Amino acid sequence: MNEVASPKIAVILPCYNEEAAIGATVSGFRAALPNATIYVYDNNSSDRTVAVATKAGAIVRTERQQGKGHVVRRMFADIDADIYVMADGDLTYDPKAAPAMVDLLLAEQLDMVVGTRRHEEKEAYRGGHVLGNKLFTGLLSGLFGRSFSDIFSGYRVFSRRFVKSFPVLSSGFEIETEMSVHALELRMPVGEVETAYGARPEGSQSKLSTYSDGWRILKTIVTLYRIERPVLFYGSIGALLLLLAILLSVPLVVTYVNTGLVPRVPTAILVTGMSIIAVLCFFAGLILDTVTRGRREVRRLYYLSLAAPQ
Repeated sequence: MNEVASPKIAVILPCYNEEAAIGATVSGFRAALPNATIYVYDNNSSDRTVAVATKAGAIVRTERQQGKGHVVRRMFADIDADIYVMADGDLTYDPKAAPAMVDLLLAEQLDMVVGTRRHEEKEAYRGGHVLGNKLFTGLLSGLFGRSFSDIFSGYRVFSRRFVKSFPVLSSGFEIETEMSVHALELRMPVGEVETAYGARPEGSQSKLSTYSDGWRILKTIVTLYRIERPVLFYGSIGALLLLLAILLSVPLVVTYVNTGLVPRVPTAILVTGMSIIAVLCFFAGLILDTVTRGRREVRRLYYLSLAAPQ
């Protein structure tokens, strides 16, 4: 009887100026997943991140375009594996949780397992980030029908068919949101594992800006909703315009019924224009929905052409 070959596992760590943490992060994942190949993708660090990661035994590569989304795009394009374990290189995620996440992915043939963060240290997860995570998680659930417990977690395990069917479009920290929507739209089997989330080691600083990155994430969610749900997006705009047009037209209709005159011609023209635009929005949504359905079918067929994790 032929033995089933062990899956090829790649641990990929995007990092920027993580000299204080990258060595321990690489060592932690090497101990947790001894058969995995560990890659560190440096994003223009100005400290000794590359030297420390190399000394720790990782395969170090560089992505010159600044931003986590650019790094993930490069990682997913360059690395060939059966299972991909992605975590930040700042030692905030617990490497000991990786085997359980990999086992869950294999046991249930999932395409993505998200490490939902459990933080016991106040310094690990700022209050504004906790609130923002809850708000955006709820928004994603309301717009797309379902969501995850922690859509911003950077600790994830992917199957090969997720990685190779994922067209990375983001450039920054909104990449996690795009990953979540990709899984939801293709109806991929996914799972979650609770993991410890710790504070950064001394000398390591967060690159996440609460307000600017939050704004970019919000724009990403709205953009993805417009692309993936055009009927609802443009239909909502059309319905709002039509409602406003009806409200503005009520006095005109009453005046016309009583006097047979339309004295407020500019308002009548405005109502007519709004009604036309509303109808155009409805039809634009229907047309774009046909295009979106075709794109989704192509992505789904390519996804199905790849083998499930085993």
